[in-house]
Amino acid sequence: MGRAVVPSYPPGMNKPLSIALLLIGILLLGYGLNAGDSFASETKEAITGTPTDRSMILIIAGVAGVVIGGLSTFFRRHN
Repeated sequence: MGRAVVPSYPPGMNKPLSIALLLIGILLLGYGLNAGDSFASETKEAITGTPTDRSMILIIAGVAGVVIGGLSTFFRRHN
């Protein structure tokens, strides 16, 4: 009986792509946090209680990039 081959996470992603995704995620997160501190975002947040859509999209995309890029860069399984 053979040993089961477990694919790496995410399948087919190579190391340079993982590092690029991690760096892009860090940049997007930085831009999102800066956008959240802008005058427009603070004004909208004071009126509605929520930050601008642009800052939220940048922050969410940044966190996703950091998580996926970080996991695939640092916790890659080698078969």
